[in-house]
Amino acid sequence: MDDLKYGVRDKRGDWKPSGRLEIAPFWSWPPKLPKVLGWLPGYIWPWNAFHMATALLYWFYVVPNVETMKSISWGWALWLYAVNAAAIFVFYGIFELRYYVQRAQATRFKYNHKFPGDTPSDVFWFQSQNLDNFLRSFFITIPLWTVVEVIFLWCFANGYVPWVGWQDHPIYLAALVLIAPAIHEVHFFFIHRLIHWGPLYRWIHSVHHNSINPSPWSSLSMHPVEGFLYHAVAFWHLVIPSNPIVALFQLHVAGFGAVNGHLGFEKLELTEDTAVSSEAYAHYLHHKYFEVNYGGEGLIPLDKWFGTWHDGTKEGDALMDARFQKKRERVNARAASH
Repeated sequence: MDDLKYGVRDKRGDWKPSGRLEIAPFWSWPPKLPKVLGWLPGYIWPWNAFHMATALLYWFYVVPNVETMKSISWGWALWLYAVNAAAIFVFYGIFELRYYVQRAQATRFKYNHKFPGDTPSDVFWFQSQNLDNFLRSFFITIPLWTVVEVIFLWCFANGYVPWVGWQDHPIYLAALVLIAPAIHEVHFFFIHRLIHWGPLYRWIHSVHHNSINPSPWSSLSMHPVEGFLYHAVAFWHLVIPSNPIVALFQLHVAGFGAVNGHLGFEKLELTEDTAVSSEAYAHYLHHKYFEVNYGGEGLIPLDKWFGTWHDGTKEGDALMDARFQKKRERVNARAASH
């Protein structure tokens, strides 16, 4: 595909889309029903449909029976970790192999023209972003994902929280599934904003931000505190009356869905004429500029409301620069007063 039909490439070779990032259309007033209806299929397919498919596969073929889950044991906890690790290795690995190892798409639609494997750095273990990100994901973050999973399954199995049945409340649970990605965005925005606070950033979040030019293995490369808080989004289903399948879906939106913002490509070419949108640009801009787009793609436009939204345009650059200038002035004023 010709990526210059969809965007522009600068002198360094970095590519950016020609359009602007848009928040979900139902936030526009007055709402335009055709636009909302046109947006809905992309909301469901392919990514959220994939996450629900994996949640169902887990529930029917991976998750132990209720009696087993009433007591926490190494057996079923390690089994879940093994499945989580294997699933991420395959799922993320497909993107890593095709787009970063084989480089089947070269730099078409790639935001940053460089590949992480070509630029060793001392900030990473063994000076390798790929190896560092891989090890942190599989030996820190995925175990913590599993801890969250074991806890909420144990709570459901023991009746410590309401277990809403699909036969009795199908409409309620279907609605809960539909809003689960919104729960993720709100949860992610606030924990993400918190760990961007100076001391917490240096201690915790800087680990993830070492990957300025992220790739699939960067998705779950986190400090243990961030890794736990990020996946703890599933604990909302211990507060909201819910069902373990919906909680699994919520967890998979976080775990499997983390790859979207770190793919590094706007479109993933499947054939010469077809491609899938990665939905990566908003989070790529966060890795590039650090203090914008703390949330997601604008499903719940918290960045817009809090003034940290960057839509990928020159106007977005200008708003960001003005905000940074005001921040510098405040810092300088405080320094002068002392």
